[in-house]
Amino acid sequence: MTLLAAWLDIAAGWRPVFPQSRTFQRAVRQALGSLVCLGRRCLSRIIWTNGGQHRSWSAEYFLHARCEWQPQELFRPILQRALVYCPGRLVGVAVDDTRLPKAGRCIQQAFYQRNPLSPPFHVNLMLGLRFLQASLLVPAYRLAQVSTRGLPIRFQEVSRVKKPSRRAPPEAWQEYKEAIKQHNLSQSFVGMMGSLRKELDLAGGENKILVLAGDGSFCNRTCLRAPRDRTELICRTRKDAVLCWRAPAGGRRFYDTEKFTPEQVRQDEAQPWKETKVFYGGKRRKVRYKEVAAVHWQGGAGRCPLRLLVIAPTPYRKRNSGKLYYRLPAFLLTTDRKSPAKQLLQIYFDRWQIEVNHRDEKDTLGVGQAQLWNVKAVPKQPVLAVAAYSAMLLASLIAFGAERGGAYEALPKWRRNAYRPSCLDLITLLRKEMAQHPELLNELAVKITDQQLVRAAAA
Repeated sequence: MTLLAAWLDIAAGWRPVFPQSRTFQRAVRQALGSLVCLGRRCLSRIIWTNGGQHRSWSAEYFLHARCEWQPQELFRPILQRALVYCPGRLVGVAVDDTRLPKAGRCIQQAFYQRNPLSPPFHVNLMLGLRFLQASLLVPAYRLAQVSTRGLPIRFQEVSRVKKPSRRAPPEAWQEYKEAIKQHNLSQSFVGMMGSLRKELDLAGGENKILVLAGDGSFCNRTCLRAPRDRTELICRTRKDAVLCWRAPAGGRRFYDTEKFTPEQVRQDEAQPWKETKVFYGGKRRKVRYKEVAAVHWQGGAGRCPLRLLVIAPTPYRKRNSGKLYYRLPAFLLTTDRKSPAKQLLQIYFDRWQIEVNHRDEKDTLGVGQAQLWNVKAVPKQPVLAVAAYSAMLLASLIAFGAERGGAYEALPKWRRNAYRPSCLDLITLLRKEMAQHPELLNELAVKITDQQLVRAAAA
């Protein structure tokens, strides 16, 4: 099976999402064009890549502005096919937010926010969109000597509540204060947690436990106190978080008066360090950690018992002859008190794959570069591009496995240690197969050649 055939087979599961067959074909053409397009991924260049430069472009824009379809349903066939690669009892999902820069002042969802690329000593602002992404952590190290692969299964737009003017009446300000409590990143995370649990059940994972791995922005009372159904959280916490034990029985007090912090647990020599191995960076590595069960965070999780995991700093050298450096320790809080610590640590170490997804989506695929301003169209087109990217990653697993085999282009001389195909490797192979097997694209009425890609890049 070729990569293109596997991708089209996955995209065939999108047919129930769209109301008509022509809108389905148009969406698949745009998704495929967003992958193989050269240069900036604006919608006009994607149309030219698909050979539609001499046809009316209105229908291509109306796909997002007028056609009624739910963009998050595009990830359903991806989750159903990818679940077979997650044989364990725990299904890890990495969650993080990302920002897409925009310049149009007519985009209602765009707002000024902190630029994540700003230096730590000076906070810069950027105008853009905010999305909350969830990536399924497929343990590819079970198949080959490669790292975990993250497959996006959610890409949800999270906009802010518009702030009233200074001259607005007190009632407007009161409504604004109530609205920001219900429409924020944490509440969106809680809603996504419930929808992911339902999608996992539909995919056949009723007996699996969903483990969501997040950073410190999701370690708060909104996320930890939310009702969960067969779902656990593991988040990074601050080293000075005030924790405590349960008060001794016989009194009315619930929390013990003796408090401690994760940093004190790390420095406590009475608690021994444990060792385990996790797959990270291409091989299994030793990790030292401390485990404290049944702790309470009065200001965060409340009466919900948690488990504290303290990861020791890992020594490393920048070169073989260099001096020894130490990374910072990590402090994790999880609601899962029964699963082995090794499995939870592996999921959190694999969380880095969502950062790889963000880099591929913004730098390689140009997600968010399409120039749309319609309120309905703005959150839809990026989801279509991310779903196409996720289907491409899954198609590579189905067609060629987890390793970088002979089907891909030969590596250059300065890059000899790549054991897993990159996003650029997959795009290069996809362009090659589209030119060699045009019969696979007859239903979509698309014929792509190398010359056409170059001409479209000059648009």
